[in-house]
Amino acid sequence: MKTAVITDSASYLDKELANKYRITVLPITVIFGQTQYRDGVDITSEAFLKKLAETDQLPTTAQVTMGQMQAAFDQLSEQGFDEVICVNLSSGITSFYENLVAYSQQVTNIKVYPFDSKIASAGEADLALLAGKLALVGENAATIMPKLAQLRDSIHVCLVVDSLSHLQRTGRISNTSAFFGNLLKIKPMLTFDEAGKIVPLAKDRTMKQSLEHIVKFITESQPAFQLPMRISVVDANNPKLSEAWVNRFHEEFPTVSISTYQISPAITVHTGEKAMGVVWDIDWDKLSK
Repeated sequence: MKTAVITDSASYLDKELANKYRITVLPITVIFGQTQYRDGVDITSEAFLKKLAETDQLPTTAQVTMGQMQAAFDQLSEQGFDEVICVNLSSGITSFYENLVAYSQQVTNIKVYPFDSKIASAGEADLALLAGKLALVGENAATIMPKLAQLRDSIHVCLVVDSLSHLQRTGRISNTSAFFGNLLKIKPMLTFDEAGKIVPLAKDRTMKQSLEHIVKFITESQPAFQLPMRISVVDANNPKLSEAWVNRFHEEFPTVSISTYQISPAITVHTGEKAMGVVWDIDWDKLSK
């Protein structure tokens, strides 16, 4: 039994890691006006942010299509894969997972296992990396899927944005929450609930206060971890702050593995520039051993 892994560009998975673990990354479409770009293929984070600054028309996104999925299935089937695990963006913020579950019943050339990440960005990347590493050493969906559920259940996330206006505009959070945040000129802190929806978590006046809030959350959650933890810091064109947060986490949690990611254009459409996120969960690299 030969198992493949697919994820989408919302994970913003490092290309070297994707290649190392033979993970297929399919691009979400970013739309500026009438022009479409494949996230990470036709447009980089740098080019996206430059275009965002130069245009008055705010972008939107379109999920990976079933046509893209079928093309990937066909290619993997031709390469000799018998089954494929699909780790994709949270069902709480897109209908993709439900669409794939329905479509997978029609696929005949490879067995499809949809997995709802209930998360995005680094959390989604960790899940894809775990699946990829396990598949590479010969495990299949029967043993990989329970481990993915174990990792998903351990994921904690804090997302801090400059403004809730982008999430409001793209329908990822309620208008009431957006109004409340913008009215107070705060730094809203958000998380994903058990259904994979984005919900308010806390509010601070500054990014420094938000960081200390997150340190407290991580410290309080540590006793529940029976396996080593990994912390991932993600940013939307905020490299200096990302470096400062990484240094703070190294000081506070010296034995914990720390990764860094950029927030992909497909997600920055919704968070806006300068957003910061922190994901902490079981270290996927340790769980796979």
